[in-house]
Amino acid sequence: MAQSSRAVVVGGGIGGLTAATALHQQGWQVTVLERAACLEPVGAAISLAPNALRALDVIGIGDRIRDLAAWQDGGGGLRTPRGRWLSRTDAVAVAARFGGPVVLLHRATLVATLAALLPPGAVRTAADAVLTDPGDTGRPARVAAAGQEWEADLVVGADGISSAVRGALFPAHPGPVYAGFTTWRLVIPVPGCAFAPHETWGRGRIWGTQPLKDGRVYAYAAATVPAGGHAPDDEQAELVRRFGDWHDPIPAVLAAARPADVLRHDVHHIAEPLPAYHRGRAALLGDAAHAMPPTLGQGGNQAIEDAVVLAHHARDLRAYTAARLPRTTAIARQAVRTGRLNLTGNRGAAAVRNTAITALSKAAPALLLRGLDGVADWRPPYASDQAPVGER
Repeated sequence: MAQSSRAVVVGGGIGGLTAATALHQQGWQVTVLERAACLEPVGAAISLAPNALRALDVIGIGDRIRDLAAWQDGGGGLRTPRGRWLSRTDAVAVAARFGGPVVLLHRATLVATLAALLPPGAVRTAADAVLTDPGDTGRPARVAAAGQEWEADLVVGADGISSAVRGALFPAHPGPVYAGFTTWRLVIPVPGCAFAPHETWGRGRIWGTQPLKDGRVYAYAAATVPAGGHAPDDEQAELVRRFGDWHDPIPAVLAAARPADVLRHDVHHIAEPLPAYHRGRAALLGDAAHAMPPTLGQGGNQAIEDAVVLAHHARDLRAYTAARLPRTTAIARQAVRTGRLNLTGNRGAAAVRNTAITALSKAAPALLLRGLDGVADWRPPYASDQAPVGER
């Protein structure tokens, strides 16, 4: 790799920082342009499946993240609003089937760990970047931000679901659409609250409660509502109205929360796949390329996969598109189907769903894991002479 090779990454989120790190480790000069005033990630916690952890192994921080995260060790599972268990988690079976654990940590922890791998000055905040030229074989790409312009051999559009880079590359694409539900998330201490981690499915509503390694509780909720809605008072009160009579520990979590603790976001996704994930010398990753509902827990995981695959194919973006577009399109469609099942508002359909899950859990629990076959067991590509950083 020539020392003069330069990459500009637009967006300092998880996918952008993973790509910047992977490229930096391969000898690229990397600049990350982040629109926000600091690297403060939007959201709360992130669940990392074995596929994403293996991608992080490539850049040498997989084990560090495993150490920092809470492992989903079992004992939890899926419940009804009244508290009845539909299925129980078997962490040993998950690890055996997919080659590793599922872990949970705060997004800020992952962002800070990734940013620390980059050289000083590589990340520039308060830099609202514009792709002015995607470049081509005979000319570099160009990016402008904060009164400065960069020429680059590669531009990485990691600027999220409302990606300006995507708009510049594919102006005719319709962009993201509303997925039909909104989400709430919070990370708070809940003193004296002992619980088994769980996700609870009602009719048109979901709640999840998960422990973090630092003792705090990560809770999330979703409900099928019209787009653009807001609580008449505050979102903590809205959660109490929607979930306050559900099983323990949900009331205790809601009682410990303050209105300022609750994040609410409508969920949007890219329903019409892009024709490619690159044009010229510019490539897209993560939500900029294939925003998907969170119902499989794979949005951030796929961004991490994208990043290491993009670094692997940085000199051949057609190969990057060929490797990533079919896979992420299939996973995004699976996430949409899963959301329709999880959030069905039909009483009869919800009853059939719950009965089927309970029966499968008792008769053939391994079948419940099949939904992540081909997803969580993914392994990153390597050249014949290349191995993950942690294995060299």
